[in-house]
Amino acid sequence: METKQSERLFIEAQKYMPGGVNSPVRAFKSVGMHPLMIAKGMGSKLYDVDGNEFIDYVCSWGPLILGHSHPEIVEAICAAVASGTSFGACSPGEIQLSKLICEAFPSIEQVRLVNSGTEAAMSAVRLARAFTGRDKIIKFEGCYHGHADSFLIKAGSGLLTTGVPTSSGVPRSFTNQTVVCKYNDLESVKKAFMLMGPDIAAVIVEPVAANMGLVNPKPGFLQGLRDITRLYGSLLIFDEIITGFRVCYGGVQTQLDIDPDLTTLGKIIGGGLPVGAYGGKKNIMERIAPQGDVYQAGTLSGNPIAMAAGAATLNVLKELDPYPGIEELTNQLTAGIRSIIDTYELECSLNQCGSMFSLFFAAPPLNDYESVLRCDTDKYANYFRQMLQAGVYLPPSQFEVCFVSAVHSQQDIAKTLEWLDICLNNI
Repeated sequence: METKQSERLFIEAQKYMPGGVNSPVRAFKSVGMHPLMIAKGMGSKLYDVDGNEFIDYVCSWGPLILGHSHPEIVEAICAAVASGTSFGACSPGEIQLSKLICEAFPSIEQVRLVNSGTEAAMSAVRLARAFTGRDKIIKFEGCYHGHADSFLIKAGSGLLTTGVPTSSGVPRSFTNQTVVCKYNDLESVKKAFMLMGPDIAAVIVEPVAANMGLVNPKPGFLQGLRDITRLYGSLLIFDEIITGFRVCYGGVQTQLDIDPDLTTLGKIIGGGLPVGAYGGKKNIMERIAPQGDVYQAGTLSGNPIAMAAGAATLNVLKELDPYPGIEELTNQLTAGIRSIIDTYELECSLNQCGSMFSLFFAAPPLNDYESVLRCDTDKYANYFRQMLQAGVYLPPSQFEVCFVSAVHSQQDIAKTLEWLDICLNNI
């Protein structure tokens, strides 16, 4: 595989951007390569500046559930941009997308649209603190809620990739207000509430952890969080930025019939453009300015182009209901991977939720942050490089998630499994 143009551009990028990238995991450091420079995405494929074609299982880290350059989304974007790129004022598209979100989530009576998942999460926590009059929040080891100061404590995703458990520049006064519990360990949460219950404003959790690789919740864990927070008068925040509209039309909460107080969203609701949102019960959301006393604002919030892309995506998902087909395709892929693991008696684990999955280079079970850290990241890097050479684009980190889209084909799955067999046999 020729990558000279990508290498040349990355050398140039390092002159102008820290590390040559605008998000750490893109640097490919943990897989021992320079990053590829992508020129085009179409359907289930990515194409780099050197002309290499890849089957894409990153899907822009989740939002492209309908694949790259879906015609209805492209059409909606082009129509919107013809009328203007940004108004800094109210527009009908904001109502359309907000209505679709509220209709899909029974727990969301009102929603505030923002520009990123980080912004959504930090705003939801601010709102929870104001509503409860308390300062502390509980988060979980390995769960990532963006790069706001309160969250960069034993976080997942890029921080795991770079081997940094937290971030410099975060004041200790911020970390003192964040209590870290163990994902899938309800007892750790109960102990925290016994010690600090009256001071805890909220528990924020990824209902399916997707930033330390994919880790599913144990039966009863999420309902246990709902019960504990209600008992102590704290709010429960579901971070469905990745899982929202990915596992079903709605989110994990609609599948499990759990009613969080607040929900954060992103990824798919932008249809490939930058969008985030937080929403919940009307009596809580009414505290947000201009109606209430919790200030949060954004010039580009509700941007008309992003609104058009998001609404087009949700309308297609609502009308076509591609979820059973995507999950069946994912099941075929993961069944094939498990068969290969068994054939070669590999010390690997495979976790799946709907159209998301992670292959871990560690023996099962992997159901929390501590167990995920047992993974052999060198083996993953070797696996990644071999698969990339074969034309399969996977996350450049052991601690990220693979995504299957509605436009992946049987041929894509067959080719992926063919090369997986070869690559895993060589590791």
